Amino acid sequence: MPFRLNSTFREVLASARRPLFGGWITTGSPVAAEIMAGSGLDWVLIDMEHAPNGLESVLAQLYAVSGYPITPVVRIPVADTVIIKQVLDLGAQNILVPMISTALEAQQVAEAAQYPPVGRRGVGSALARSARWNRVDDYLRDGADHVSVFVQIESAVGASNARGIAATSGIDGIFVGPSDLAASMGLLGQQTHPDVVACVNGVFSDVAAVGKPVGVNAFVPEQADAYVAGGAEFVLVGADAALLARGSEALAQRYIGPSPGGTARAGY
Repeated sequence: MPFRLNSTFREVLASARRPLFGGWITTGSPVAAEIMAGSGLDWVLIDMEHAPNGLESVLAQLYAVSGYPITPVVRIPVADTVIIKQVLDLGAQNILVPMISTALEAQQVAEAAQYPPVGRRGVGSALARSARWNRVDDYLRDGADHVSVFVQIESAVGASNARGIAATSGIDGIFVGPSDLAASMGLLGQQTHPDVVACVNGVFSDVAAVGKPVGVNAFVPEQADAYVAGGAEFVLVGADAALLARGSEALAQRYIGPSPGGTARAGY
């Protein structure tokens, strides 16, 4: 019997009537992934860049969230053709590729996610979860329809090239990372600095001019609200590790008291 895959994040965004709010899964735990998936959030980001994740643990987390009405996106660690192929073959329909600064880099990512003759994704669908082991009709022909590709702008150079990156064929949207962007601007740890916020909003305008969706990471609620007002269509508003860390600290402070010399910890 033919198997029907879920809608891609590209399709979910296109049909959404409001901004989509997501949670970051950084612990590498399928249990945490399932808890986040059942939260009522719109999407989750399974992270391979800054989390202890390999192919096997990502697969376990994809399984864990698959029973819930939420859209998973996998952030790969680097713009590498082999890693993109492997993660797509795991059945990830939506990928986010970090540290993209030029249209050429974006083009190379787009090509790695599509089969020839358009791209250069390796063919192995008969052996892979992506095509449900050849149970998805015409997967090779329609592979690009089953995958959405987002890239992350995280540097001042990338921000200056945002319009060209967004306009690249095969790139479905842009995600802005204010933390690395701030670092590239000489403002390490100051992702809410006015200059960083202005740069993020400039990327929003450039991407909107191309007609692609744009998202951002914003753990401070007021900052998330401001970015939504500025045009962000999808926002990461929290992470499993951060929720656990701040929640456990709140318990300790409530029942034991503040640590000597303790200071409040900022969000990501």
